[in-house]
Amino acid sequence: MRPVRCLVPGTTGRFRCGGLLVELQTARLLSQIAPVQVVTYRQREPDHPYLEDLLRGEASPCEALWIVSWGFDVPQLLRRLRGRPVAYHAHSSGYGFDLPLGVPVLAVSRNTLGYWGERAPRNPLFLVPNALAPQWLERGARPGSAAAVALRESHPEGRPIDVLVQRRKSSAYVLEQLVPALRERGLAVEVQSGWVDDLVGLFNSAAVVLYDSADYWRGRGVSEGFGLPPIEALACGCVVFSSFNHALADLLDPGVLGHQLGAGSLEGDVERISAAVADPQAWRPQPAAL
Repeated sequence: MRPVRCLVPGTTGRFRCGGLLVELQTARLLSQIAPVQVVTYRQREPDHPYLEDLLRGEASPCEALWIVSWGFDVPQLLRRLRGRPVAYHAHSSGYGFDLPLGVPVLAVSRNTLGYWGERAPRNPLFLVPNALAPQWLERGARPGSAAAVALRESHPEGRPIDVLVQRRKSSAYVLEQLVPALRERGLAVEVQSGWVDDLVGLFNSAAVVLYDSADYWRGRGVSEGFGLPPIEALACGCVVFSSFNHALADLLDPGVLGHQLGAGSLEGDVERISAAVADPQAWRPQPAAL
């Protein structure tokens, strides 16, 4: 296979986010079948080649296939790479740009695929869902897994966090209304913010995970491109209450893999979440569905 170059603005500091982790995970997976380089283009890093240096050092077209993914930077990157083999790894939709004819779209969800199927119907389109990193599959405390047995041995009284919320992307409804109401009910609720080195350990410690990103993405004009956090939570044996916007609807059947947040009233959410904390097994998805 031809060499592959995955373009990211940088891999440290302000560039660390879910989209970056997904792209780095994609590069790791691709490296099992082809030569792969992670290339930065906004900041120079000692461990990765820099875009401008590579472009100056080789004639166009080159053998390598370039993968662009950072939504707001895609148009300028495509202009910079004109004449070279390039594909767009499309995480989210709604950025508003058009693609030149011939640029393939590698969509991570059917939601994103449908967007580009309407906006670029004559471009080659592919559905390439994101893969979970091995740590979620190997260490996630799903029912029946070795990790679940170890967790029960270390916490025989149950998971120490009743309800886990990740502050980023969460809604005002969850943070300002639902979290206080759940705490008043006596539940142990943790609102996580900032960078966490061991997300698997954190999710394994929670009985219920809340993920409500609809308002967040509506305010930014782009979409939930894939929705890894709920899938990661399911891999850890958590009960997931979520919104069903954008690509979340690709993966989370209401009442089957996840449960809808804000479906009726605050009191209704508190009752359902409390019931899930009291008896998680009754609210988890069936093993075949998971």
